[in-house]
Amino acid sequence: MRRRILLLVAGAITVVVLAFAVPLALLVRHVVYDDATASLRDEANRIANYLHSGYTPPTDAQLTAYLATLPDGRAASVVFADGTVVGTPPPGSTADLPPVQGLADNGGQSSDEDRHRSAPPQATTVSYRNGRLVQLAVLDPDREAPRVVCVYASDDELHSGENGWWLLLGLSSLGLLLLGIGAAELLTRRLVRPLVRTAQTAHRITAGDITARAPTDGPREIAEVGQALNRLGERVDELIAEERETVADLSHRLRTPLTALRLDAESLRDPDEAERVGAHVTALERMLTAVIHAARRPQREGRMPACDATAVVTERVAFWSALADDQGRDVAVELPESALPVRASAEDLAAAVDALLENVVAHTPEGSSVHVSLHADPRAGAVLQIADDGPGISDDASARGRSDRGSTGLGLDIARRCAELSGGAMTIGRSESGGALVTLRLGPPAASTDRTGS
Repeated sequence: MRRRILLLVAGAITVVVLAFAVPLALLVRHVVYDDATASLRDEANRIANYLHSGYTPPTDAQLTAYLATLPDGRAASVVFADGTVVGTPPPGSTADLPPVQGLADNGGQSSDEDRHRSAPPQATTVSYRNGRLVQLAVLDPDREAPRVVCVYASDDELHSGENGWWLLLGLSSLGLLLLGIGAAELLTRRLVRPLVRTAQTAHRITAGDITARAPTDGPREIAEVGQALNRLGERVDELIAEERETVADLSHRLRTPLTALRLDAESLRDPDEAERVGAHVTALERMLTAVIHAARRPQREGRMPACDATAVVTERVAFWSALADDQGRDVAVELPESALPVRASAEDLAAAVDALLENVVAHTPEGSSVHVSLHADPRAGAVLQIADDGPGISDDASARGRSDRGSTGLGLDIARRCAELSGGAMTIGRSESGGALVTLRLGPPAASTDRTGS
């Protein structure tokens, strides 16, 4: 977004600069050319003044030396009535020169002193051979045929003074463009940074971090977006808390029929049967207590939970090992020696492991081996893999409520939800023996990320 804004601003500034720079460049070209042409007339007048500077006209040698002092690149000469030319004549022959207009006279003055005091005649300027030619007729003191002062410069010479002005104009335009882009960069940073941080906050809320808050500084409109997002996060937090309290209340209501069930179990006449049913009731009561505790977890832990995956997997594998031994299953376990924290509650991860191991026990032949491995992953907090030697699992078996084996179809969905809520994912593949291979990628604890919302 910032790049598009900068390109838009740069394009707009370029159009504005060109709208002023192009006419200004044409004006500079015209002014420089006119000034250079005016300087030709000034030089012709100076030569005419030099010819009038004394009571006797200067000699050819003096006139040649004077013409040599004029600026280079211009042809200055004096053409006498007999065709003699002193100095550098214009290109072409003398006969090709245009006629001189408005021959100067001395205004009818009779004395030499008056003639020397008279103002020099006006020069005429004409286009001549891709340039400009200034001619000025100057009378001899004896009022005979005039001398003609010629000063010529080509168009290239007359335009030579434009380069410096054009360079200055180009540098000024470039400076204005860079200044505008710099101002646009500062402005877009002030606009885009809060938007980027607000988007990051929205992604964190989507990932389950309800404590994330968007910045409320910057322009008023962007600050209002941040405030609205923060109110949304707070409302979602409240709804989750209300939902959990409702689940806890409903779970607590089950204690009454559970107590009645325990009394019925204790009243059984067969001690072994009473002990067996009582054990199931006790397990159900523990599970119900865990549900209530999970629903009423503190806010900071409940929204972004964490647990030691090594401890949870070790405990659940040990729980299912007794049944695996009864069925003659070989259980291979690979677990890290140290703790492996992940972003999932112990109850949720235990439920996921139970669901996967229960699938193995329920849907593979007795005697089939099971391989459970847990290891750290640089791209995720941990990777849990459970492989078996059974017939495998279809690709769409993870869909909630769908099963091709007569079960409820919720086990794999429980595992999938646990992985996704932790910031990871679940994949189903084939083990080396052709059985099922379920992989859970569990995200790292949220405590390792920035939770300030700024």
